[in-house]
Order: sequence, then C-alpha cells, then structure tokens
Amino acid sequence: MTGPGHFAEAERLLAEAVAEPGSGELVKYFVAAAQVHATLALAAATALQDIGSIHDLEYQAWRKTAGTVTP
Repeated sequence: MTGPGHFAEAERLLAEAVAEPGSGELVKYFVAAAQVHATLALAAATALQDIGSIHDLEYQAWRKTAGTVTP
C-alpha cells in the first residue's frame, strides 16, 4: 500500500468509527487501526522529502490525495 493509500484508509476507518453507535470495542478498533495507517502515511510522506519531483508518481499521488493542483 502506498502512502496515499494509508492516508485514505485512515480517513475511511475514522469515518467507520464515527458512524458506529456507542463507544464500544469496535469503535476502539477503528480508531486504533486508523492511527496505524495515519502513522504509516506520515512515514511515507517524510521519506519523500528528497524526491519532490513533479514527475515522480508517488509525489503526484500525494498531491492528488492532498487536493492540490499540479503545476
């Protein structure tokens, strides 16, 4: 899974947690899983600091995930 994929999965899992009634074990699972994916997304984004080329596919995927327009 790519960094943007982890980011999207974290967002999806948080939406599941919000949609789940109550504050039971399932909500805790969704939140914990979202934290793991968010951490992996952050690690992937940090690793890209040296790349930054607008022609790099991973860089473009991050721009798309962040909702920014490619120049």
